[in-house]
Order: sequence, then structure tokens, then C-alpha cells
Amino acid sequence: MIQVIEIVNIAHIGVMKKKSKQRIKRVAVITTVLLIVGLMVGGALLGTLGSMPTQKVKAMTSARAMITLEASTGRVLFSHNEHERLAVASTTKIVTAITVIENVDNLDQEVRVSDKAIGIEGTSIYIQKGETLSVRELLLGLMLRSGNDCATALAIHVSGSVEKFAELMNKTAWDAGARNSSFKNPHGLDEEGHLTTAYDLGMISAYSMQNETFREIVATKDTRIEGEIGTETNPRSIANKNRLLRSNSDVVGIKTGFTSKAGRCYVGAMDDKGMTVICVVLNCGPMFEEAQSLMSRALKEFYMFKVLDHTKVQTPTHLSPSGVSQAMIEKDVHYPIRPGEENNFEITINEHHVVVHFDKERIDKAKRCA
Repeated sequence: MIQVIEIVNIAHIGVMKKKSKQRIKRVAVITTVLLIVGLMVGGALLGTLGSMPTQKVKAMTSARAMITLEASTGRVLFSHNEHERLAVASTTKIVTAITVIENVDNLDQEVRVSDKAIGIEGTSIYIQKGETLSVRELLLGLMLRSGNDCATALAIHVSGSVEKFAELMNKTAWDAGARNSSFKNPHGLDEEGHLTTAYDLGMISAYSMQNETFREIVATKDTRIEGEIGTETNPRSIANKNRLLRSNSDVVGIKTGFTSKAGRCYVGAMDDKGMTVICVVLNCGPMFEEAQSLMSRALKEFYMFKVLDHTKVQTPTHLSPSGVSQAMIEKDVHYPIRPGEENNFEITINEHHVVVHFDKERIDKAKRCA
């Protein structure tokens, strides 16, 4: 550093004797070599840092908000502005669908669509006045074609009105772990106060993907539904707007959305090697491309680690006040980790359960059976 200052001083003074010129040249060469070596070492160091385990990774997306998580545990893998409350367009229909599924006993029940659901603005399956469809068909129209008419018809069928159904949606969201959401309608058209977050939408999606009926519907690439108007049928073929279902065999859902306020929104789900990863991107131009990249990266960097094995006697890493030193359990416990995180778990045994902590945070428990 002193040599560099000396170069500047010599240049400023303008005293250029031959010996000084030679010295300057030597220092310049040495400085250049040191800079190159520094850049090489710095680049290698940055590469190492980039591969180090980190639960939250910023600046990976052009989305206004993003979250990528593992579905069965809810572990956040990557995130960006995940708690900002935003409009989410038709990804709202994820909440609508699981709310309907949980509150209708027979999905093959026929529904005469309310006149209030006819001609709803935006995307539609063009339900006709007096048409009858099953709840299942309306759900397919809702999730594949993003039918706002289907959303309204289902809301009125389940709760009698859109307003009452919105109350039920908010309860479903709360039960799924969403704490910062307010749903005003079943379709996601822009409305004052109709807001959620990438985190909440991720939790709702993870919750919904535990339901086999929901999983089956959102993974459907195309189907045919046949409404009835009087004695006449009104058949229509519908294809899923989620184009990743066709281009990537590991993708298993979930929902697209767009309004001028919300921008392009997408919630995707990808399965591989026993792990389901969910990605939410809100207000994201290249929504398919970025979600696919994030999910692929998550499946590459993480794997499902078996923390507890129900076939083996469990011993604690730390004795609890109960003093129990071993136990058998009723279920396996898995958790998504990066290689190298296998020793980050703490296991304790209390009177009724074997409890698991990861990085000091409680993640699961298994009931003792012996």
C-alpha cells in the first residue's frame, strides 16, 4: 500500500529519473500480479461462500416476493420479501379449492349454478344460465382454467354467499399457518384488502398438498367436463394453464394468476426422491422459468434426512428432566437438509414423546410406544 502511494507521489511531482522509472515499472508489474492473484483468490472464496449452507437466499429472483419451501415440514429453503402483503390474483384459488374440498362431503354432488356466478369478469369456463355441474367439475374448472365463474359458483354453493365463503377461506388459511392474510373473494380479482404474503401462500399450498384430492386436481393436465342445461349437455374440454406440467415431469401443480395490480403470480410444486418442494413467486415476469429454477435448485441442494426411525430404539442427544434414556416411537421423522447438516439435530425424550430440534428450533415430535 505504501508503494502504491509512492507511485502516485512520484507521478504528481513529475521527477522522472531513469532509476525511478525502472522502479515504478517494477512496482507496477508486482502490483498487477498481486491484483490478479487477489481477484483469483477472491473469486474462489466467493464461490465457496456461495455454496455454504444458508436457509434464506436473497437476490435470486426478479419477483416482488418469493418463497421456496419443503411441503411436509414447511422448512423455508429460499426467500425474498416473503412477509410483504400483496395482491396475488388467481393463486387465491388455492385457498378456495382446499376450503371447498374440506367442506363438501360428496364432490360428485350436482350443483345448479347460481345466476350470480354467470358472467363474472376475467377468466371463465363460460357457465350458462341454468347449467348444472358437479362440485368436482367446478373444481377442475377453477384450478385448470382459473374460472372466476367456477369460484363464485362454489362459494355460493358452500356458504350461500361470497362474503360468508370468504370468512371460511380465512379460517382455512389460519389453520394452514397463514397469519398475515385477508381474503375477500374466492377468485382473486383485485379488491381492497384482499392480500396475502408469499410465506402465507406457501404455507397454505403446503397444507393443501397434503390432501390427495387437491393433489390430483392440480396435477391434472387436461380433462373434459359435461355440464347439463335442462335435457341438453354442455361438454367442454379444458387444459391446465400451468405449462410446467407438460414441460417438466417432476412438476405436480399448482396454480397461475394475473391481474394488473398483482402482476404475474405462480405457485409451483415439484416432486423428486421423496421430497415435495413448493415455490411461490409474486409479481414476477418470468414466473415459470424462475419458479422452475428455484425448485430444481432446492431439490439439488437438499435431501430428506431420516432423523428418527420407528424400527429402532431412540436415544437422546440430551437428557431431558424426565431422565428417560431410550424409547421406541410410532412414526419416522424426516427433515430436509443440505449435506453437512446431519449433526444439527437435538433429540430429547419426555414422558410421552421423542422431540426433535434442528438448529435449536423444535421441528417435530414422535409419540412414544415403548
